Amino acid sequence: MRRSPWATLAVLALAQFIVVLDVTIVNVALPHIQADLNFSADSLQWVINAYTLLFGGFLLLGGRMADLLGPRRVFTAGLLLFGLTSLVAGLSNSPEFLIGARAVQGLGGALLSPAALAILTMTFAHGRERNIAMGVWGGLAGLGGTLGVVAGGVLVDSLSWQWVFFVNVPIVLALVALIPVFVPDVRHATGRRTFDTLGAVLGTTGLMAVVYGVVRSEPSGWGSFEVVGVLAAGVVLLAAFVLVETRSAAPLVPLRLFRSRALSVSGASLALNGAGFLSMFFLTAIYLQQVRGDSALDAGIHFLPMGGAAIVGAVLASQLVQRFGTRTVQLAGAVLSVAGLLLLSQADATGSYSSQLLPGLIVFGFGIIGVGVPGQINAVSEVRPAEAGAASGVVNAMYQVGGALGLAIVTTLSITHTTNELTHGATQLQALQAGYERGLLAAAAFAVANVLLTFATPQLQPTAEQLTEATAAA
Repeated sequence: MRRSPWATLAVLALAQFIVVLDVTIVNVALPHIQADLNFSADSLQWVINAYTLLFGGFLLLGGRMADLLGPRRVFTAGLLLFGLTSLVAGLSNSPEFLIGARAVQGLGGALLSPAALAILTMTFAHGRERNIAMGVWGGLAGLGGTLGVVAGGVLVDSLSWQWVFFVNVPIVLALVALIPVFVPDVRHATGRRTFDTLGAVLGTTGLMAVVYGVVRSEPSGWGSFEVVGVLAAGVVLLAAFVLVETRSAAPLVPLRLFRSRALSVSGASLALNGAGFLSMFFLTAIYLQQVRGDSALDAGIHFLPMGGAAIVGAVLASQLVQRFGTRTVQLAGAVLSVAGLLLLSQADATGSYSSQLLPGLIVFGFGIIGVGVPGQINAVSEVRPAEAGAASGVVNAMYQVGGALGLAIVTTLSITHTTNELTHGATQLQALQAGYERGLLAAAAFAVANVLLTFATPQLQPTAEQLTEATAAA
């Protein structure tokens, strides 16, 4: 039976839509999750970080599995795992149960996302049709992130926080039923079936240990045996990861890619971009509801202008890099990110949304995409075409991991400042306000580092195809 490639695209894009949706839809539910399951202030971030770290840590392994086992098979397995763990997350009755479910859900996303992209690139040949398909793919993914905040607010206010997870289940079941009909069993010619599972486990557990050590520094202290021990274990695991990668016949992360200055610098830039974005989203979602008293739906609606600015910014960035080059646009994006975070840090509980929050959200929305599009283009500019996919996977993983590490650092600083303010007699609202401001200033420091890093990036004039792929990835 002949399958329509556009029907295939619809199934793949909807799957990617819910993976991206799941990052933002959860944010507006965080205060309700915290109250219902008795999360501590420092452990709440693991609802986000468990998903992000496993997603980023196993993204490259998911791509490798798709190459060797067949992308449709891996796509189906990842989708089923994502749906099952969404159900488990909604049924969670303790912080530990929910964090565990979110971690495995991130693993499901790490399997299905690269497999879906592999099917897409094998379904559409190079040229106009693939460019259109990549544009649809990137557009729906961006729409998922934007609509997630509103969908989360609707579900939390009208039903309960559990439904931000339950909503995935019927979508997954429908997609699984459509796969045999609309998704072809395409695959690359395969060689030896070698999986660098050890590398993925060492890298991910090492990162989780480092993040956990940073998080525990607030209640336990940086010099405590617990924090020092966990951080030391994380460093040892990451060192073992590097050793495994240098000796593996089929490494998860080909370390030779980092000989490219463009990839190394752009990967670091995208990691800093992820740190600023995830931190801002987490802090502001809680601030809107716990300090300003917004409902979950109102909080979600208040994020919409930022999503709209990012979508418009992606179109503008694609045009501007052709005219001014990647470094110029990336520098402008980094500067706008700093400005947006500084504007947001000045908001207070009594000021209006339109004057105190809206400008910062719009400026920041333009800024993050202004870094993302040229960063993706630069990252693959110096690698061989045969390694472009691996390079893109590496920098996307760096974005996810950078977001998780940044969130841990920013949240720890925010909570520490909130605690200090309470100790010195501030009210709960005053302390939360002060912690929010300190956290956003810390996030702005990541953006400032990105401004400085931009001067080390190459100045490129990309082709139309590079622009399409970079916009979809960003």
